[in-house]
Amino acid sequence: MAPLLRSATDELRTIAKRVMRERGLLPEFSRAVRDEASAMAGPATASSASIRDLRGLAWASIDNDDSRDLDQLTVAKARPDGEVTIFVAVADVDALVAAGSAIDAHARVNTTSVYTAAQVFPMLPEKLSTDLTSLAEDTDRLAVVVEMTVAADGAMPASDLYRARVRNHAKLAYNGVSAWLEGNAPPPPQLSAVTELDANLRLQDRVAQALKRVRHRRGALCLETLEARAVFTEDGVLTDLRPDVKNRARELIEDFMIAANGVTARFLARSGYASLRRVLRSPERWARIVALAESLGEHLPETPDAVALDAFLTKRSDAEPATFADLSLTVVKLLGKGEYVLERPGERGAGHFGLAVRDYTHATAPNRRFPDLVVQRLLKAALDGDRTPYPDDELAALARHCTEQEDNAAKVERHVRKSAAALLLERRVGEHFDGIVTGASEKGTWVRIASPMVEGRVVRGFEGLDVGDRVEVELVHTDASRGYIDFARVKEKT
Repeated sequence: MAPLLRSATDELRTIAKRVMRERGLLPEFSRAVRDEASAMAGPATASSASIRDLRGLAWASIDNDDSRDLDQLTVAKARPDGEVTIFVAVADVDALVAAGSAIDAHARVNTTSVYTAAQVFPMLPEKLSTDLTSLAEDTDRLAVVVEMTVAADGAMPASDLYRARVRNHAKLAYNGVSAWLEGNAPPPPQLSAVTELDANLRLQDRVAQALKRVRHRRGALCLETLEARAVFTEDGVLTDLRPDVKNRARELIEDFMIAANGVTARFLARSGYASLRRVLRSPERWARIVALAESLGEHLPETPDAVALDAFLTKRSDAEPATFADLSLTVVKLLGKGEYVLERPGERGAGHFGLAVRDYTHATAPNRRFPDLVVQRLLKAALDGDRTPYPDDELAALARHCTEQEDNAAKVERHVRKSAAALLLERRVGEHFDGIVTGASEKGTWVRIASPMVEGRVVRGFEGLDVGDRVEVELVHTDASRGYIDFARVKEKT
């Protein structure tokens, strides 16, 4: 596929900024925000005796190859009784970003970093998110640490939270670590620079797999969704949108973050603090999921059942690995969207259907998500025995706002992705593509194609189509400015 010209890439950035504004998101930092960031001379420091010094542990980060806004570090320590202690360090962003500051106000409006195919719109100024509040390699930083004791069977008999100083000894990337863990590549060169880091990562991987097995026994869903990632040349020209494939290292970090977020939620509840929870309710379109299973010769109960659904998904993953990502996408669409809600101590919330956990918050990415920064402030108040920084009515309003802005950010990312694809596809009008229906409602019917991986609207022949149906479509029109990619269903030959 031919790369876009520099002018087309610039056009994409203009589109991204416009759509950000249309969705109620701020694409640029105000003068007040820039001034606050400029005045910060260095990372946060603190002298409290309660802050532990854990810089000597073999901490490492694992993230995307190009990520600089590093929120978490992990390390494991084997115990004589056979159990393993997992440490997750989360960047102490609150130590520099004061509640009520101009930087905080900007973050509160957007609530998330927005990752578009044109450019990244960070929630915090890059001087913070990629430097002063990032857990960057070979730097000392303040962090909130979640400590978890994990038994061989994946049970978690003990956990703790506290503040600490940490040091990232190795900046690692998902793809390199995953290929090494799976035996398909030599170890990343950073492993040899840190004593026994290779053995530590293998221990982390073993514990992560045990945690995953526990969740799947409870009904955590085996899903393999693909996210389109923009591919640029060295001089910044967009060439393609390719799927970001899940791998062993991504799963390791996901499993630890899910566990750490659960520990955080339970800690706040025990401490008597209300909190923001991340929930995914029982799916409203369960009947369609049942029908989808029946079309594949499988049976699901009439009422939502996560354990049964996961068994179905696991079976399909083994039977049809090549098409499992499409099935996963269909199920994700039918499950519905997650949301933030207020949960008070003693309440029993909806939990997260897809993860098969009841206690779950977002606390591990405060450089990128405002709910995580809010939860971090609640945690620090609980650790210090202070009054909550957010009364219940404010937390409830924040939950609604963060849910809405997360949805707006997703729409911006999708729009810009489609604008990029429209530019890449504009010379291919009239070509046919195989696709899968990803949305079907009164608002319209959408189909996703594989190359470039993008969704478009079916403007002709959509009658009778539903989520999960496979269909051949013809590209009939593109409009990069509006993010329009229009398809017509190709009639089946008789």
